[in-house]
Amino acid sequence: MTVRVRTRTLGRTGLEVSEVGFGAWGIGGGLWGKPDDATAKSALKKALQLGVTFFDTALAYGDGHSERLIAETVREAGLRRTVTIATKIPPKNLEWPARHDAPIREVFPKDWIIACTEKSLRNLDCDFLDLQQLHVWSPAWLAETEWIDTLRELQLAGKIRYLGVSLNDHEPDTALDLVRSGWVDTLQVIFNLFDQSPAVRLFPLAQEHRIGIIARCPFDEGGLTGALRDDTVFPRGDWRRNYFRGERLGETVRRAEGLNVLVGGGIDSLAHAALQFVLSHRVLSEPSVSTIIPGMRRREHVEANCRFSLGPGLSAEAMERAKSHAWVRNFYD
Repeated sequence: MTVRVRTRTLGRTGLEVSEVGFGAWGIGGGLWGKPDDATAKSALKKALQLGVTFFDTALAYGDGHSERLIAETVREAGLRRTVTIATKIPPKNLEWPARHDAPIREVFPKDWIIACTEKSLRNLDCDFLDLQQLHVWSPAWLAETEWIDTLRELQLAGKIRYLGVSLNDHEPDTALDLVRSGWVDTLQVIFNLFDQSPAVRLFPLAQEHRIGIIARCPFDEGGLTGALRDDTVFPRGDWRRNYFRGERLGETVRRAEGLNVLVGGGIDSLAHAALQFVLSHRVLSEPSVSTIIPGMRRREHVEANCRFSLGPGLSAEAMERAKSHAWVRNFYD
């Protein structure tokens, strides 16, 4: 019998979602190279079979290609009513991450929010979006209300159920006032063995306000899988050629090797430890994270990540030991 992925509640939305979600950036192609639709659909089908019910995509992922692949696969499986699909509105100026001096009316103007939402509705072949997110964020934008008023209008029109924001890379504290505002239901943030910064201030505040946390990059773009070596060469067209450029690759490999102290006691690999670190994190005995969204382009990715989620969590001792391996840096620069 196939063991299905466990579920958690997505903050105050009340939605029950799989604690391992499907990160669908890679299947869209673009910065990951030419898309392989047959391989992607095989991965999506396997995810559905194993009980994955949360799929995170974006209009910018292959100019909607990722959204359309998800819609097609879910429709063929007859499971649209049982899954939660989250998507994102790209910044109109196409700048990732957001510049904090960029006015929000240039990044997320009203007509752009509406147009992108309508396009995602068509791509996903649905009447409403389960979760619509801004793809970047700056705390300066809290001084303006047009963006949130527009999203609320779309909610009232029945085109969006819940609202969220995907935070800039390695900037969890830029969302503290956003959480306090009560304007959004979820936040998407980088959280992994290297970047543990959300645990300091964001997670306790999010739990207080019942904000769902979607954790991305649990494997640091492959740096925490244990698969990289000093001589690893990324395929042409793969954006990680730049992410791990120069001395970054060797330093990542050395630091990842130091994390092998977490392997053992039912944790059989660094990748297993990396995923369980995110799932095992707690604030006042409650899980800090609602779901994690590792990128999964192939069926074997899905099988491994779902298997890792069902094993034992990291012990309190291992979680404490992991703190000393936090690594403050930003390879996205």
